Amino acid sequence: MASRVPRGNLLRSLRCVTRPLNSAASSSAISAPAVPPLSFAEKPETSPAVAAADETPAGSATIFDVNDVEKLFGSISTARLLRASANLHVAAMEPVVDLGMWVMNSKLMQTELVRSVVMETIRHTFYEHFCAGEDTVAAGRTVMRLREAGLRGMLVYALEYATDNDACDRNLEGFLRTVDSTKSLPPSSASFIIVKITAICPMRVLERASDLLRWHHQDPSFHLPWKVDSFPIFADSSPMYHTLKKPEPLTPEEERDLQLGHERLLKLCQACAEANVPLSVDAEHTSVQPVIDYLTYASAIMYNKNDNPIVYGTIQAYLKDAKERLLSATKAAEGMGTPMGFKLVRGAYMSSETKIATSLGYDSPVHNSIQETHDCYNDCASFMLEKIANGSGALVLASHNIESGRLAAVKAHELGIGKVSQKKLEFAQLYGMAESLSFGLRNAGFQVSKYMPFGPIDMVIPYLLRRAEENRGLLSASALDRHLMR
Repeated sequence: MASRVPRGNLLRSLRCVTRPLNSAASSSAISAPAVPPLSFAEKPETSPAVAAADETPAGSATIFDVNDVEKLFGSISTARLLRASANLHVAAMEPVVDLGMWVMNSKLMQTELVRSVVMETIRHTFYEHFCAGEDTVAAGRTVMRLREAGLRGMLVYALEYATDNDACDRNLEGFLRTVDSTKSLPPSSASFIIVKITAICPMRVLERASDLLRWHHQDPSFHLPWKVDSFPIFADSSPMYHTLKKPEPLTPEEERDLQLGHERLLKLCQACAEANVPLSVDAEHTSVQPVIDYLTYASAIMYNKNDNPIVYGTIQAYLKDAKERLLSATKAAEGMGTPMGFKLVRGAYMSSETKIATSLGYDSPVHNSIQETHDCYNDCASFMLEKIANGSGALVLASHNIESGRLAAVKAHELGIGKVSQKKLEFAQLYGMAESLSFGLRNAGFQVSKYMPFGPIDMVIPYLLRRAEENRGLLSASALDRHLMR
């Protein structure tokens, strides 16, 4: 058995590098969009964080403390800490990410020997660090290890971008097996099932339906015969440049494919309801987000009953219209008596969103500064926490930002959101990252989950590389953990 972290020299050496954890929201050292989608915006810097450390209100440390390294990591073996530190340091080197993407996309991978060596190297380093395993059995074992550490697991069967109905049907079976696997785990140890709509409905149909929904928003007289009850999915500031001319109606085949996609989502909702595990629908690109929200809200109306939200939508706070859309959706949900849960993230597609908007001659839908994103995230979190305190809604705060975590913890404490409302509030970070934040929030008495991609290595590694490629700050955002684990 590996030795446990001692209370001596190792922890004292860790203690001396924890100061950056207290940096304020304006510091880029802890600025990072979080879950899930596996993508982070800002590269960590050390000096601004150190300078801002003293700005943390003293009283908040009694609620949420990330300075006591022994309490944070005392239950983790020294060997595990050292291995995690090594993986994080190597993964944070951009040339390593560049090389990894180049090799995975090169013809070298068609050579059996090269492929075998590369995949085995990845398997025993980054894959084991950032992924929960190759199947539901392995993911279940990881959930149990998390449970021993006082954390929960969000099960993410790492699939996206299906091209046809056959692929969608296969993917749905994988998601259903994931739900079924939770029945053999201790109650509540698996906190959520995560799904991307692009894995269960063909992308081309999602793009077409989103075009039509945008046009309908601008011209309500534009008839959509397939549209069912949902919540508002647009704000006045929502980007419309993806649809510059009136789209043709869905063909009978496209309408059937959209209906099949919705039916797959409903089957997954039903399975989650029977297993009593919530389903969180990930946000994706703005080109398809309208129909993702539409399908999510339509499903929530059917399955979110009796103050028990089964279906959660996702709000990306880096988008300029995020807060307005959150407010309008929650208002509509309350008007219909539907308890609505939301996962709040910063966002995952900054580079591509800005590039597309610029190419069309439009402003980016993303906030102009990281501070505006922080402010939007914190405002949305505060709004939802007040809703929870008043008995409405549920919230997952997915963030690697220490200041956002501290603000939310203090706000929840002030509002009296504790044991009684615990099922309505969850914090979340990526598996293998932001451990200090996860354990700090756990120690403060909150429910904390890790977002855990799993699946065969051939499937998961391309998934993670796409996340890294979308936003080059992905792995460097773990600088605080790297400092702590030195």
